[in-house]
Amino acid sequence: MKHRLYLSVLTMSLIVFFGSFVVASGKKVEKLPEKKAPEYFEIHTPGTEDVVDYAKYGEFKNVGTNKYKYVPSDYKGLKEASGEGIWPNQESVFKSPRYKELMREKKLEGDKWTYVNTRNTELNYYKWATAQEDPGVRQYYIALALENAGNYERAIKAYYSIVVFFPKAIGYTFWKTPWYVAPVAIEKIKYLTREHPEIGLKLVDAYVDVINRFDDEKSNDDFIADPGKLVRATSKDWIVKPVDLKKVGIKKTVGKGKVKLVEYNNKHYQLFVDNKPFIVRGICYSPNPVGTSPDNGTLNASRDWMFADYNDNAIIDGPYESWVDENRNERKDENEQVVGDFKLMKDMGINTLRLYHYPDFNKELLMDGYKNYGFMYMIGNFLGMYCTDSGAEWFEGTDYTNEEQCQRMLASVEKMVNEYKDEPYVLMWVLGNENNYGTVGVVGVAAGTGCNVRKDVPAYYRFINRCAKRIKELDPQQRPVAICNGDTLFMDQCAKYAPELDIYGANAYRGKEGFATLWKDVMKLYERPVVVTEYGCPAFSKIHNQIEAEEQQAIYHEGSIKNIQENVAGYGVGNALGGIIFEWTDEWWKAGPPPEYDFNAHDETAQWEGPFIDGGGYEEWFGLVSIGDGKDCPFKRQLRKAYYSIQSLWKKYKM
Repeated sequence: MKHRLYLSVLTMSLIVFFGSFVVASGKKVEKLPEKKAPEYFEIHTPGTEDVVDYAKYGEFKNVGTNKYKYVPSDYKGLKEASGEGIWPNQESVFKSPRYKELMREKKLEGDKWTYVNTRNTELNYYKWATAQEDPGVRQYYIALALENAGNYERAIKAYYSIVVFFPKAIGYTFWKTPWYVAPVAIEKIKYLTREHPEIGLKLVDAYVDVINRFDDEKSNDDFIADPGKLVRATSKDWIVKPVDLKKVGIKKTVGKGKVKLVEYNNKHYQLFVDNKPFIVRGICYSPNPVGTSPDNGTLNASRDWMFADYNDNAIIDGPYESWVDENRNERKDENEQVVGDFKLMKDMGINTLRLYHYPDFNKELLMDGYKNYGFMYMIGNFLGMYCTDSGAEWFEGTDYTNEEQCQRMLASVEKMVNEYKDEPYVLMWVLGNENNYGTVGVVGVAAGTGCNVRKDVPAYYRFINRCAKRIKELDPQQRPVAICNGDTLFMDQCAKYAPELDIYGANAYRGKEGFATLWKDVMKLYERPVVVTEYGCPAFSKIHNQIEAEEQQAIYHEGSIKNIQENVAGYGVGNALGGIIFEWTDEWWKAGPPPEYDFNAHDETAQWEGPFIDGGGYEEWFGLVSIGDGKDCPFKRQLRKAYYSIQSLWKKYKM
């Protein structure tokens, strides 16, 4: 999870709250400051049309091509229809009495970027409505301010104006990589209209395809755009009838044992385990004690939890001896019985654990998880990330053009398969962990990740293909082979050089709306099923109290799960196989090594910016489960709201 490059924009989740947070026992959490509702504010000149009929005021030219353009013919009428702050009506904002008042009070001073994730949505709106910025980017943050204020209808109006006028708008991420505004605006509209059917709108036929978007350059980008149309909708319009896959018929099956990957004739994909449909509902599980860290050699996060016995009773701690601090009083009360994480995860609906790197796993423990809790496992190999098994020097990084290093890593892959090929609990083999994001550090400046994919990107994906081919030669059950890529960066190279892969796996952190165009992008370019190998959201914010932050984390997860379900076989794009939640418990070492960060403290510093609650990626707060004050570790668990909301959703979706 550390050192991740994101291709999505920082954004703030909806501030929507539903009453007190109640834990399993029915007791309320320790009292915190009162929750605040969205700060709705009035627009002085909202416009004459709730949904602008752009065809009345101009002409859509070359729709569905790279020459698309909307050309207004009646600017005055269009401005009146759009209203204040919606392109092309920018002047009305300056005439707003409220804007003038805020200017007199000097409340709009400072850098516009500090007006993205504040709780005062009115200030955010007026700052961005009058900011000097690319018009498409400016319109996005105007829309975001309206969305966060709960003014969803007007937010949709603002987002749609981006699609109409600025399909080629480009912003930049925290890492200075291109961020394509219009495709995000489309997904925002889809999310808001789906989550708020009372609005009575639906966006149809809209798309913006960015050709060559999978590298990190913008000079070669080309845009194919169709703004589609906002149409009136009722609840019946949101009912989706699944495709009858039995009638469609099977085109291809991968797998000769208990695990099979089926491709249907309509290019939908489905996993089967023991001949039953299987959607991956997984978790990253590493419940390690406070005060340990890979940074000082006291922790192997991939395996130590499998053997941990800190109370010396010959029982493994986290999986079997955790207990739920139901009232969050930081102590084990008489009624709070030992339950164990394995049972808690099973009760939640987890059916898969992702294991990052194979050596020295506790096979007896894994077998018990399989037999008694129904867990399957994704067995992984870092494939040179963090210099693992390559023999490379850290500040040179794994070099995929170095045959000696490749031979070492290939030997590691062979050992992995030979060790686990006869185990019934292997769901799939996973190669890498977002190696495409790998960076080479500089001594005394930046640590990097010990991986040098960018030296020769095709060489990396050729090596991935070589490993996938070798796995298929060794595994008698022919279980699927997946890559773990960082989102879709260099996916074009993966598609070109790694045809042996069965599944495209992506660590994707795109926001509460889900995974946007991920499903479609992979299908169009690669024709592969997708498993989201990591997704999640921190349960912390510097501008919200803890109840609010946990509410927002739950909203983020709900959106992700709904989006997966919308694209499983029989629905939508049909290539979603499921996803892996990052993560089960908070890990207090993730912020970084001392002296800047303390392994014994729950650090509240954001390591990067992303599409989270207040824009911060707080590495130590991604758990669905808190470990409270860190005492009674690794046994104490405080179940966050996301645990229950995910459990409820998965029960609703059944399979």
